[in-house]
Amino acid sequence: MGGIVSKAANQQPTKSLERERQSTDEKARRASESAQHTDVFLPKSSNGSISLSNVEAWESTASADPKIQLARTVLAHSNIKTTLTSRETRIAVPHVFSHEVEFRTGPVTNQKSSGRCWLFATTNVIRYEVMKKLKLKDFQCSQSYLFFWDKLNKSNYYLELSIENAHLPVDDRLVNFLAADLISDGGQWDMVVNLLETYGLVPLPLYPESFHSSASNSLNKLLKLKLREHALTLRNLSATLRASSSFTSEQVSAMLRAKKEQLMQEVYTIMTATLGVPPKPDTPFTWEYYSEDGKYSKWEGTPLEFYKAFTTRYTPSECFSLINDPRNEYNKLYTVDKLGNVWGGRQVLYVNTGTTELKAAVVRSIKAGQPVFFGCDVNQFSDSSQDIGIMDLDYHQYQQAFNIQLSLTKAQRLQTNESSMTHAMVISGVHVDEKTGSPIRFKVENSWGEDSGHKGYMVMSDKWFDEFVYQVVVHKSLAPKELVRVFESGDPTVLPAWDPMGALA
Repeated sequence: MGGIVSKAANQQPTKSLERERQSTDEKARRASESAQHTDVFLPKSSNGSISLSNVEAWESTASADPKIQLARTVLAHSNIKTTLTSRETRIAVPHVFSHEVEFRTGPVTNQKSSGRCWLFATTNVIRYEVMKKLKLKDFQCSQSYLFFWDKLNKSNYYLELSIENAHLPVDDRLVNFLAADLISDGGQWDMVVNLLETYGLVPLPLYPESFHSSASNSLNKLLKLKLREHALTLRNLSATLRASSSFTSEQVSAMLRAKKEQLMQEVYTIMTATLGVPPKPDTPFTWEYYSEDGKYSKWEGTPLEFYKAFTTRYTPSECFSLINDPRNEYNKLYTVDKLGNVWGGRQVLYVNTGTTELKAAVVRSIKAGQPVFFGCDVNQFSDSSQDIGIMDLDYHQYQQAFNIQLSLTKAQRLQTNESSMTHAMVISGVHVDEKTGSPIRFKVENSWGEDSGHKGYMVMSDKWFDEFVYQVVVHKSLAPKELVRVFESGDPTVLPAWDPMGALA
């Protein structure tokens, strides 16, 4: 027993010294780390400008990397978007799908130099039923017809907002925002429903393309010039009338609207001169056509009757938008302040949910034979070049080429204006995993002509969908019942007018 005590006593000084050495080593390590962190947070430029020391340090790092040297050799003479592409990704995401909408439509449409993608996507969905019922080989609804009525109504909508907000300073954020892009070519699903329910549809030969429907920039510039002038006229008149004690508020509103209607005459004149006088929604027309077997036929009725006759299976007014906006709470209803086209028309509404629910609704719709209108940020990690047509996160090899990380989340891209809903197209097919039933890729019908993508079509990967698809439009009968209930609750959270969910596809 004595020997055991003696051994323990002899070990105590050794352990004490070991603890001291460990403590010293730990202090040294922390001091080293502290020095490193201090060095990181000591700028080479004390005033925030770029100094030559900055440039020298950056160049030293870049020139020491063989990968960067190769990138410098190649990319000074070529486009990074077309050069840094993955052959492996293109092979891995083929234009082949296990489920497609049974009926094939044509021709591939082309919105040309305009922002009418949402109108093309809508009419591309509707024409499935038209062509199937009438046994047509090729068919297009008149996108210009909807374009005319939308542009006219957006002009009126802006002037109504100008009257409504005439009490605000002209440099108020809201007033300034509304004046920035007051009559964009783009739009949202509920806005096109407003047009369809009010004006109907006509076949393309009844209201064909004009120069300015296919290239809208000059028309838009002139209309914006006049509308901003008209808005100031209404603001000044409002101030004069409200300063007088001779009129009631109802009389002031009536006089302002009467003046607005006079000003709208100029808008109508410009539009009919550049786009043509459109058919009236309640005036009958006769449309003569050949069926796919070459037989002559004709259809007679009004634009509203035409719309009602060929949207019987999945009525547009019974469809609604599911969105994926990870900034905001899921399973909630949202709208965007001041967003619309037809004054007093249907409100733009979104049901926010996860991408899993969006994709499930798409798969259900495709299996039911219904193509799907959707909104996305099309220019992110995509290639619409002829014979390619791919949307996939791994297609562009920017991270590998530049030794960088692209780490923004979907929510962060929305928060920083890096991404938003910029384009509307149609999903007409899906490839699902045989074992899980989960979607792998989607067939996308675009409206950039048959020389874009794979004969006018794109293929979209499941991962790309997660990151850059923001909206799908589904019929109530094909949507989850709990999300339909959210839509029908009628109590939306109102996002500010400048929120990215107000972007017009």
